[in-house]
Amino acid sequence: MSQLQEEYIKRILSARVYDVSVETRLHEAPQLSRRLQNRVWLKREDEQQIFSFKCRGAFNRIYKLMQEQSVPGVIAASAGNHAQGVALAANRLGIPAAIVMPQTTPGIKVEAVRTLGAEAILHGDDFDAALAHAVTLGEERGYPFIHPFDDPNTIAGQGTVGVELCRQHPGDLDVVFVPVGGGGLAAGVSVYLKYLRPEVRIVGVEPVDAASMHDSLAADKRIVLDQVGLFADGVAVKQVGRYSFEVCREYLDEVILVTVDEMSNAIKDIFNETRTLTEPAGALAVAGMKRYVKERQVSDQTFIAINSGANINFDRLRHVAERVEIGESREALLAVTIPERPGSFLQFCTIIGRRGITEFNYRYADKAMANVFAGVELRGGSDERVALVTELESGGYHVLDMTHNDTAKLHLRHMIGGHAALPSERLYRFVFPERPGALLDFLKAMGERWNITLFHYRNHGAAYSRVLVGMSVPEDEQEQLNSVVQELGFQSEDESENEAYAMFLR
Repeated sequence: MSQLQEEYIKRILSARVYDVSVETRLHEAPQLSRRLQNRVWLKREDEQQIFSFKCRGAFNRIYKLMQEQSVPGVIAASAGNHAQGVALAANRLGIPAAIVMPQTTPGIKVEAVRTLGAEAILHGDDFDAALAHAVTLGEERGYPFIHPFDDPNTIAGQGTVGVELCRQHPGDLDVVFVPVGGGGLAAGVSVYLKYLRPEVRIVGVEPVDAASMHDSLAADKRIVLDQVGLFADGVAVKQVGRYSFEVCREYLDEVILVTVDEMSNAIKDIFNETRTLTEPAGALAVAGMKRYVKERQVSDQTFIAINSGANINFDRLRHVAERVEIGESREALLAVTIPERPGSFLQFCTIIGRRGITEFNYRYADKAMANVFAGVELRGGSDERVALVTELESGGYHVLDMTHNDTAKLHLRHMIGGHAALPSERLYRFVFPERPGALLDFLKAMGERWNITLFHYRNHGAAYSRVLVGMSVPEDEQEQLNSVVQELGFQSEDESENEAYAMFLR
């Protein structure tokens, strides 16, 4: 045993967590087991009092700190589960807690923190602004800062999940799947399991657009992502922790990346098994497990996936439901060009056959051709989708497969209605904080230099808005527009060459 592992095993075995935590169930998942042809178990950390494993690490960190020094209170920065974990721990230990949360934090989470007796301070539009304010405020009040993942005692508290797994499942075990954000849970679970069950493979799971641990392990050093996806906000971390990276580099076997669609479908899988709605980060492990099985074609193995949390905003369910069928390859989104003549629509539907139509959008464009946006149910997964596209093309139709086109899925399907025919139009997709006045601030930042020709906004119940903006920009001002977009500081993508946009709106 290395000195690093020995240190953490001692910390984990002496961790103090059950003052606020419970030993959560290891839940057999018969439906997933049948579908994946492997034995699947779910570690139900969503059953904690705050519906997340975060109470373990937060309590152990604060308790150990109080054994070493006088603690007048604690402070943290978080918009999610760590906030509730610190609030609960401080409440149980009888000390004040201040939680700095971005102004974009949903009201349900702010209220949850206040219900647990902590002071909720709203500051800034994002976590970085909240963090900086928390550090400053902590220095003023003399409150130690409780980091969400980068502390050995926090890692040790999360490692008690691994202790329970080994006790609850002493039999054959092949792979444990762990969600990864800052890496505290992955570090704690992997270092303990590799000590007691070294034959078990430990696989971390991250979103493709928040792959901080994946990229850091590949580079063999901690890297900082320029931006992170916000769907799984519980793991939207630009840089993993120093302590957690040190452990994961030694004991985490690999990291698998999954998409928004795969996470959405995993939420549905877990609901079918448990009748519980997990948050996107909480479903990461199941999504990674399914990808692992698909890529490696393994069967008759035993898997455990850690369901890390169930703090999902109800408003987000609409967005999740939209993405579910695509995530499981049960729906294809196709743009099909058909001749504008009698009988062509019937011929198109004949090729579709008895497959269910989930969506159908059409608008007359000209006398010769028409563009149809169609959602089609699939029973045979991605193979059936490929076969359907081939069959349509063989029938003389031009087909654009938009199943994995985010702009089409998030925006265009709700906007189809005609062409503007503006040769100078440029199209951008933006993400900016969702808070009162944010839209007005965005429009002011854009200024009045270019005419807005298209605008589509949808609220997905998250902390950030997704907006599609078209602007009429002369050719000689393209570079100036690009500079303005960069100066705005919002996450953005130039979608001017998106094929779906060209077919339905340009």
